Amino acid sequence: MNRLKRILKSKVFLFFVALIAFIYLNNSSMFAKKHDEDPLLLAHRGLAQTFSLEGVENDTCTAARIYEPEHPYLENTIPSIEAAFQAGADIVEFDVHITKDNQFAVFHDWKLDCRTNAEGVTRDYTIAELKNVDIGYGYTADGGATFPFRGKGVGMMPSLTDVLNRFPDNSFLINVKSNDPDEGKLLAQYLSKLPKKQQNLLAVYGGDEPIAAVKEAMPGMRVMSKSTMKDCLIPYLAAGWTGYAPKACKNTELHIPEKLAKWLWGWPNKFLNRMEQADTRVIVVGGDGSEFSSGFDTMEDIERLPSNYWGGIWTNRIDRIAPLYKDHSTE
Repeated sequence: MNRLKRILKSKVFLFFVALIAFIYLNNSSMFAKKHDEDPLLLAHRGLAQTFSLEGVENDTCTAARIYEPEHPYLENTIPSIEAAFQAGADIVEFDVHITKDNQFAVFHDWKLDCRTNAEGVTRDYTIAELKNVDIGYGYTADGGATFPFRGKGVGMMPSLTDVLNRFPDNSFLINVKSNDPDEGKLLAQYLSKLPKKQQNLLAVYGGDEPIAAVKEAMPGMRVMSKSTMKDCLIPYLAAGWTGYAPKACKNTELHIPEKLAKWLWGWPNKFLNRMEQADTRVIVVGGDGSEFSSGFDTMEDIERLPSNYWGGIWTNRIDRIAPLYKDHSTE
């Protein structure tokens, strides 16, 4: 009887040793497929003025707290997007809001009051009226003593049509700023009319309801919301150690906060390989996910990433980050 117990204990022990070994080997980046390419660089809002994220909330007027300008570009504009691609961006993220005439204005804030010389929201204006607004009106780096971009942003708020017509062969991540499902439906109607080749260059993210509407109308579109992230990552955390990629992880987009990434099975390379096989794009963002504007904006930020990291990188300073990767250098 004692001998039988010893045998059973031995088998249980060996089973757990084998299980631990399997989990380690199946999730170790040491045995992952090697990639020689540089990371995918995503320029948040194009090449834009940056600001301190300390204490920023949804209604904070970030234009009133910018750092001393180092370049002349304003976020979400044609020149800003062009400069980002020229600097080495693979993808540019921009924001859209609905207008009074059911167009999409490319603009970040919920209200116009902070950055512009207009008041209210984009829904109060037609796209033609918004093109007369000065989008550089409210920017200041010295508490309102000077406004370096005032008068220079008239006519610079583009429509979604303007952007996609100007850059038909470039990749974009479109942020639907509201949680209105009707905006998702309208955006899907618009995007579905684009050539298939151009549709394949786009991804859409935002609130759960508009993103669900986009996905329902365009099942092949790459999308992301809090809901799609949870649908993918919660079951992956439960079973990803086996190598299993949940169905919800297929053909989507994941923005992974750097402080949470280490808890993902196989991070970084095994995880990236699994998501690549699922046709899902992984972008690492700064911090713990509480502020998705946080990016990798300095060499010190990049040094926090795993060595030979080849996934996507979210940056607010594409002009600083792209030259760190030889394939993206402007030299």
